[in-house]
Formats: sequence, structure tokens, C-alpha cells
Amino acid sequence: MSADKKVVIVPCSGIGKTYGTVSREAAYEIVDELRPQATQLIALSMLVMGNTAARAAVACHPAVTIDGCKLACASKMVQESGGKIAQDFAVLDVYRRNRQCKPKGIAELNEGGLQLAHALAEEAAAIVDILQEDADRNNTQVCSECNRSMNADEYGYSSVSSVVNF
Repeated sequence: MSADKKVVIVPCSGIGKTYGTVSREAAYEIVDELRPQATQLIALSMLVMGNTAARAAVACHPAVTIDGCKLACASKMVQESGGKIAQDFAVLDVYRRNRQCKPKGIAELNEGGLQLAHALAEEAAAIVDILQEDADRNNTQVCSECNRSMNADEYGYSSVSSVVNF
């Protein structure tokens, strides 16, 4: 997958909130396991801080946002940063479709929370596939600013392997 056709994933930063943890776990699963070649993780905090590289990434690529609550901070910040949201997910909506997955925990999710994160990741991965097919079919190009090499520290997730070499 070429860097110019990646989909950015922007999860909630609801630290200390169960649904925020579900959103981040889902995002990690997408970028690390399900679609590592097709996705790029962007830390919401980097958009809030006005980080140039993170803002350029959301401005140049379709975004999938994962919000943990009604405030929809991830979606709002992508839009305020000049990005286009291809699909927004709300953890509560996914929970309503998967009521058997009752999440509990904050620092560490229970089995229900992990199952909910997995269900959400699967839904988001399906959207990534559709976006990739559309990009391939239309030979979509993006701004040249995003084609430069960026490192993980610029995005605020240096421990996530799939953030490097955008």
C-alpha cells in the first residue's frame, strides 16, 4: 500500500473512561493487526496541540474517527484540522449492536470490552477496505506534503509500529 492512499484512524482520547479505552483498543487492532498496510494512527492529542504533521495527515487522507462519547472530540478535531471524515464511529452505537459485549475497566478492559473493541475494529476495517477500493479504482492522489517521511514521534504514538514511515 502506498503512503498516499492510507486511511487515517483517529480514536478518542477519553483517558479514564471505559468507552475511550474501547476506542483506542479498536484503533490499535486496526492499525497493528487488521489493516497495518492501509492505515495510519493519529493521536487526537496531536491534533488538539496543532501538530503540523498530524494536521497534514488528516488534511490529505480520508479519516475514520472513533468517538467514545457524545462529545465526538475525535470527529470535531479532524474537521477543525481540515480533514474529511469518511466514516465516524461511536462506541455507544457499536455497543447497541453488540449488547452481549458489556465493557468494564479503564486501564485494562474486561473480556466484554475487548470483544466490543474487536467488533468495532472489524466494522472500521470494512470501511477501510471500501475506501482503499475506491482509491484504487479512482487512482486517488493526495497532496505532496503527506508523501514526506514522518516518524512515529510526530504522531504521539511512538510505541505503535504502524505509525512509522507514513
